[in-house]
Amino acid sequence: MSGSTMLRSSAFRREREATWRELEELLSRIETGGVESLGAAALTRLPVLYRATVSSLSVARAISLDRNVLDYLESLSARAYLHVYGPRRSLRRVVGEFVGGVFPALVRRHVLAMALTAFVLLAGTAAGWVLCARDADLFHAFVPGGLAAGRGPGASTTELRNVLYDHESTSDALIHFATFLFSHNSRVGMLAFALGFAAGIPTLLLILYTGLMLGAFGWLYASRGLGVELWAWLLPHGVTELLAVVLCGGAGVVLARSILFPGRYGRIEMLARSGREAGMIVVGAVGMLFIAGIIEGVFRQVVHDVSVRYTVAVASALLWTGYFALVGRGRAP
Repeated sequence: MSGSTMLRSSAFRREREATWRELEELLSRIETGGVESLGAAALTRLPVLYRATVSSLSVARAISLDRNVLDYLESLSARAYLHVYGPRRSLRRVVGEFVGGVFPALVRRHVLAMALTAFVLLAGTAAGWVLCARDADLFHAFVPGGLAAGRGPGASTTELRNVLYDHESTSDALIHFATFLFSHNSRVGMLAFALGFAAGIPTLLLILYTGLMLGAFGWLYASRGLGVELWAWLLPHGVTELLAVVLCGGAGVVLARSILFPGRYGRIEMLARSGREAGMIVVGAVGMLFIAGIIEGVFRQVVHDVSVRYTVAVASALLWTGYFALVGRGRAP
């Protein structure tokens, strides 16, 4: 660096350094105690100091001052920008607003899409049950080998029962099944949403196939007199998990509707509008899948009483019904 550049940098810094230091002090107070730690005078001073610092940075670049001064001003300006123009809400507040109003309000807004997906899931479950009852070989057509894990029409009633109750001898199989089921439903949910761009047909087919698998398992266990025990095993986490899958499928239907019936906005604008809302529904559904995973990985492994399992399943259904029907009412999503 030449001597003239060093002299310019030194003089430039002396003239403006007090402003930079004052801004740095205010930023440190905000980062430590939040914006609330500043008084009215300091809050008024903050944007003035920020603009002065940005102006200094612009001048420093124009006259090619030394790199250290430029790096310092760039860092200081970036820090100040986040507090002057950045969001004023904390992460906890954003999550609270989403869970406490935005998510359920969006589900209510698109309730017809959710109802259609739920109907397809239930229809698939009924179809899988009836078809397997007529032809047991269809079980293997509906249920992939990884999910069946040896459970099928050829398995004995004792083997099927052991999966539900005998945790000591089948713990590995149970963990495998639980992991497979959770990851499968997560993939189904994501795919159901993403495939909405293909006019929604693949979305509904995927939900239908999920129902066919569920119906096939229901028929298998019911045919051995284990239907009550199976649903007691599945529903404590399944109410939350399957509802999340329905919401993801409904979000895919929302995308498809915006493409097929854009209305007065046009396809691109309608897709942008609906895509944001559908994406937020999927975010909420992912949270539900996480809750279902906790129930599946902990509660179901330690609670074996059928009545308690059904009680939890019914309580889950009531809680989700109340949540989506009542929470956030009167608030625009």
